[in-house]
Amino acid sequence: MAASDAPAPTGPLVHRAVHHGALLILAGSLIFIAGMIVTQLGWTTPYSLLHNYISDLGAVHCQTWSHGYVCSPWHDVFNATIIVLGIFVILGVLLISSAFPPRGTRTVGLGLLAIAGLGSIGVGLFPEDVNLGAHTISAAIAFIAGNLGLIVLSLAMFRDTRWDGYRSFTLFLGLIGLVALVLFELKIWGALGVGGMERLIVAPLLLWMIVAAIHLLRVPAYAPRILPKSSSS
Repeated sequence: MAASDAPAPTGPLVHRAVHHGALLILAGSLIFIAGMIVTQLGWTTPYSLLHNYISDLGAVHCQTWSHGYVCSPWHDVFNATIIVLGIFVILGVLLISSAFPPRGTRTVGLGLLAIAGLGSIGVGLFPEDVNLGAHTISAAIAFIAGNLGLIVLSLAMFRDTRWDGYRSFTLFLGLIGLVALVLFELKIWGALGVGGMERLIVAPLLLWMIVAAIHLLRVPAYAPRILPKSSSS
């Protein structure tokens, strides 16, 4: 049987561009996580996952804040990787749009994720000890838009076989992030501390991007192609 006569793959498919977008989102997430780990290792004073803000990693100057002494020698690594995350997310969500049905919820959900990407870029461009106001606004945009985006996207996945098994997962993660954000703002941190609660805001979004990107990479891709004409006998 000739290659052109082989049966086309059946089942849910995505456009090849979706794979490119998924790779960008996956790479951005992993680069950012690696950037946090590397920057934390550069601290000469103890860095606490429970009592330090994530943004302490990007602080340019060494100084004492209300929650303790902050000195991040490798702050450039953190700030660069969170900017890369934001850029990759914006580009990635544009490319994966066709993996969702053409509904208003798709536009809103992916738009919110792109806005979260802009917030991430702002966090890196405006470290907390350089421009606290712009930094706080950027972080709030990333936190709110990112987790709201997941909730809206869970609605966009309705009755789409490409997302079977991922709708509840997406909704659950978005709700966890939003609840953690409310508790964070109310200063109800409990045993997690301020740092742990802030990470509970960010972790669901990062987890979703990694899992969703891997899922999309596993869905077979299609691309428009011209089939050869059958020769008449």
